[in-house]
Amino acid sequence: MLANNLDYFKDKPDCLPKTTILLDNGYHPGVLTTALEQIYPQIMTKIQFELAPKPTPVQKQAQGKTGFVVVAMRWVIERSNAWMERCKSLVKNFERTLDHATAKVNLCFI
Repeated sequence: MLANNLDYFKDKPDCLPKTTILLDNGYHPGVLTTALEQIYPQIMTKIQFELAPKPTPVQKQAQGKTGFVVVAMRWVIERSNAWMERCKSLVKNFERTLDHATAKVNLCFI
């Protein structure tokens, strides 16, 4: 998704603060950084990655909870994934072209 919107980052002045992109713990910032720098070498001067905190078992036990525990920053990612999964045509891959699938993803986030 970032690769499709590089014009925004190329035009963004360096004097503005970096855009923070929140990642779930399933993503690897090093791999993403390497891939993006191959496309646009100066991208890391304009963005930064932040991993959402994951509570430790000790923290869960202190709260008296087990299993999934809602973490405010992490919940944004989980909620977004759930919204996309509600669109059954995205899950089943019914779209014939990438443009149609992209339009459906954009509609999920309106």
